[in-house]
Amino acid sequence: MAREFQRGHKAKISDLTPGTDLYVGVQIAGPGLTFDISCFGLDANEQLSDDRYFIFFNQPKSPEESIQLLGTQAGDTESFRVTLDRIPANIHKLSFTATLDGAGQMSQVGPGYIRIVAGGEEVVRYAFTGSEFTTERAVMLGDFYLKDVWRFAAVGQGFDGGLDALLKNFGGEVAEEAPAAAQPQAAAPSFAPPAQASAPAPSFGAPAAPQAPQPAPSFGAPAAQAPAPTPQQQMHAAPTIAAPLAPQGGSVPPPAPAPYGQPGQPPQQPQFGQVPAQAPAPFGQPAPAPYGQPAPAPYGQQPPGMPSGVPQGVPQGVPQAGAGLLAALQPYKETATGQRWTPQNQQLMRVDLTMGGTGVLARQGSMVMYQGKVDFGYKGAGFAGRMVGNATGQEMQLMRCTGRGQVFLAEDGSHLHAIELQGDGICVSAESVLAFDESLQYEVRRIEGHGIPGGALFTMQFQGTGTIVVKTHGVPVVLPVTPTTFADCNAVVAWSAASQVIISSQVRLRRNAYPGHSGETVNLQFRGAPGNFIVVQPYEV
Repeated sequence: MAREFQRGHKAKISDLTPGTDLYVGVQIAGPGLTFDISCFGLDANEQLSDDRYFIFFNQPKSPEESIQLLGTQAGDTESFRVTLDRIPANIHKLSFTATLDGAGQMSQVGPGYIRIVAGGEEVVRYAFTGSEFTTERAVMLGDFYLKDVWRFAAVGQGFDGGLDALLKNFGGEVAEEAPAAAQPQAAAPSFAPPAQASAPAPSFGAPAAPQAPQPAPSFGAPAAQAPAPTPQQQMHAAPTIAAPLAPQGGSVPPPAPAPYGQPGQPPQQPQFGQVPAQAPAPFGQPAPAPYGQPAPAPYGQQPPGMPSGVPQGVPQGVPQAGAGLLAALQPYKETATGQRWTPQNQQLMRVDLTMGGTGVLARQGSMVMYQGKVDFGYKGAGFAGRMVGNATGQEMQLMRCTGRGQVFLAEDGSHLHAIELQGDGICVSAESVLAFDESLQYEVRRIEGHGIPGGALFTMQFQGTGTIVVKTHGVPVVLPVTPTTFADCNAVVAWSAASQVIISSQVRLRRNAYPGHSGETVNLQFRGAPGNFIVVQPYEV
């Protein structure tokens, strides 16, 4: 019996089926709408570092055929064959997406789904409707991702922009021009007919019926080829060319530092910081000089002898200025999405409220930017909570973030760390908490001991299933708990809730009777079973 997934649900593939040769079916439709359904094979950084693993109507299989586009069959708008044990080690995620071809919005789609079938039997299904989206033109439906073992996640996240924007989001490039010479290459590639999928069909379990008679015609039927490539190629032959393939000229091998996002430009185009006047050479001519060499002509001047077919804004430097700007900003672009919590860098965290189904509690004033329809409300602790917070120093001034959108959080340039809890617990000082899922339970915990002003220390204990974002001053170190593990109470950030904490006072009457003592008077000693840990920052509060 198939398991019904909701948005944000995850599971190990081995818990769903023992098989690794899987069928993935996508059903999506809307009145007057046409869709492109694709699979992105991403690396550990969630980037399309090898464009051969962008599987779409113009490239229906990966080199080793671990991912194959099968076409329309068994009631699915599009279907794939995924053989997990043949996927190369550099591919860590398979992201299945649907994008609109032409006008329209994802809010107009009817009920749809993405499903996994193993041996002809459906094992999991994630259903969605257009009411879950607004003006988006693409949606990331589901992911196969490698985390120790292969797992499946129901994503259901809308994405503004179409296939071009989605391709750029994953680190690819799109050829935005459609020169006459480029048309034959994109419109009639040798691998366009998905005939490759018909060969392994008899041994692969289709979801329709037993393996013998049904799969063979459904996998290899040419009817699945005619409606898919023909109408879509008319509109996508030019724009959906994935980088880092060589430019259409093909005669010049593109160097590694080629600028991002400049289709149709020669490989010798100047990069960010270089004087943009190295453009007199026509497309396909070898680069005149290595990176950093002075330009042969002053900026903006058209050198004599430039062919008349190259005036694509080059003399005035306009395209080069755009390329230089994109190259300069490329390292800082928004990190690829797909998870609820995504670090953008060491000091900035993004949370996607459309995933998970619960709100987020964050420190007041920590929002630096948001996208979408997000509501920010005051989160009160109540009279008893304020009394406890004031008495223990563990009061948190929080706001509740709800809605459909993405919120970017930061505070004072602190380093941020997302810690996912799966039913376990962690102790964190309230001062070190930036944000957490509202599904987590939290309370003030008392650490008793002698030699401490007030007779005790206090911390916050978080427990349940969800994510907490902890902030530190600098890069912390995580240490395993041993019987001889001590930490300065002003430097420790967090520790596992199962650890036993004991106050270790260094105050000695005889030692401190003289001036010049060390100043390390109060430490925390940690004890616990193997697997417990503490987090210490290179800074004392």
